[in-house]
Amino acid sequence: MAEPTHTGTILDRIVADKREELEQRQRDEPVEALQRRIAEHDPQWSLAQAILEGPRGPHAGGKRLQLIAEIKKASPSKGRLVAVLEHRALARTYTIGGAAGISVVTERKHFMGELQFMLDVRVSMKGYYPGGRPSILRKDFLFDSYHLWEARGYGADAVLLIAAILDDAQLRDLIQQARELELESLVEVHDEAEVERALRAGADLIGINNRDLRTFEVDLATTERLRPLVPDDKVVVSESGIFTRADVERLADCGVHAVLVGEALVTASNVREKLREFVV
Repeated sequence: MAEPTHTGTILDRIVADKREELEQRQRDEPVEALQRRIAEHDPQWSLAQAILEGPRGPHAGGKRLQLIAEIKKASPSKGRLVAVLEHRALARTYTIGGAAGISVVTERKHFMGELQFMLDVRVSMKGYYPGGRPSILRKDFLFDSYHLWEARGYGADAVLLIAAILDDAQLRDLIQQARELELESLVEVHDEAEVERALRAGADLIGINNRDLRTFEVDLATTERLRPLVPDDKVVVSESGIFTRADVERLADCGVHAVLVGEALVTASNVREKLREFVV
C-alpha cells in the first residue's frame, strides 16, 4: 500500500494542527447535529455536472473550460490576502460572473477559513439564485469521515481530497463515504504516482495542483505534464498559480475542463473585471 512520503513540511504542520482540531470538533458538534443541518439544505448540485454542462447561475460562463472561483482569506505562503473577507458578496459576484463552482477554504489556523463561510455561501446562494447556484466545494485538509459529515452539514456539494496526505485505503474509503453522503470528491494530485493512486482509488474528478504543498512552489508545467496521464472520461481541474488570461489559455490548450482560481480574484481591485480574464 502506497503511503504519503513527506516529512517536516508546511503540509505536515497543517495536517498536525488539523488532527488536534478534530477531537474538539467532534465533541462540539457530533455527527447527529450535523445530520440535522443536512436536513435543512436544498438539493445537492454536482460539481462535475456544473463543469461539463456549465453553471446554472445568471450567466453561461466559458465555452472552452469552466471556472471554479475560490473564497479564501489567507495562505501560508502569502499571509493575509484581504483585511475583511466579504464572502457572501464574493459568492454573488462569482455567480454573476459565470463561475461553475465556488471553492470555500475552511481551514482555520493557516488560511483563516471558517466552516461558517461555506454555510453562509450556501444559504445566500439559495436565497439569491434558487435552483441556479454554482456547485460548492469544501477546500481543506480532510482525512477523517467526520470531515465529510462536516462538509455536508455546512453546505458542500463536493470536497477536496489531497492524495499527498492520504494513504491508498483512506483515499478509497473517503471517496466511497463521500458518495454515500451525496458529496463528490475532487482528488488533488501533484505528481505521476499520485495520479495513478487517485485513478486506482476510483476518482472521477482529478485536480492537478500546480503548487507543491511541501514547498509551496508553483509551476503550471505540472498540469502540462500530468494531464495526458488522466483518461478522457475523467473531469480534470487545474489548480493554483493561475493569475492571467494567458495562464488560462495555456491550461485550456492542455485539455483541462476547469481552472480553480483564488488569490488572483480575492485580491483583485475589481473582481468582476478580473473574472472576465478567466472565462474563456
